Amino acid sequence: MDEFLIFGSKEYGLLLLTLFFSRGMDILSTWVATPNLVLEGNPIAKLLGWRWGIPVNVGICLVLAFWPLPAIVLSTTSVLVAARNFQSAWLMRSMGEEAYREWHVARIQETPIALFLLCLAGNTVLTACVGGVLILFSQMLVVPFGIGAGIVAYGGAVAFYTLLALWRLRRAALRQERRAKELAAKEEALALESDNLAGVCAGEDGAGK
Repeated sequence: MDEFLIFGSKEYGLLLLTLFFSRGMDILSTWVATPNLVLEGNPIAKLLGWRWGIPVNVGICLVLAFWPLPAIVLSTTSVLVAARNFQSAWLMRSMGEEAYREWHVARIQETPIALFLLCLAGNTVLTACVGGVLILFSQMLVVPFGIGAGIVAYGGAVAFYTLLALWRLRRAALRQERRAKELAAKEEALALESDNLAGVCAGEDGAGK
């Protein structure tokens, strides 16, 4: 599994094409779903953007093609991520990125957190179990082991980025709630100050009479 391939060899070329295809499908599915990267869950990919993201991925493919195991793992994970993106890409495009995000956030806020986490665990853990079984029966052969590890990595990535998005959402909600309380406190203080000022003016008017 630790064997490195020679640049220009048949095996290197095959792995390179596999990586280009899998990473290309991931990038294409992301572009179809969110061309402005508004819905991109990976903060690193969002930071790189299209300008730097594509050349960085090309570089990663050129390097990983020397090492079969991580190349197969990454290719498997990328294909599964692309398939997941394509599943909802039509809805994201038809609604628009901002509208879809608002709709998605509203659905999460209306869902009990325990139910959401239970469904997320069912999705990711069951997917990872398939990869785990494949690893168990791979007899340490690089292709089935790498595919199994890629499936497990995919399940872990979905869980991680979904929980990251949920944490950001809850943090934003708490921040918004705190700002609303601060605004309400300021308005209450201004109202009280206005009442006091009105009372003072009324007292002065009464004294003047």
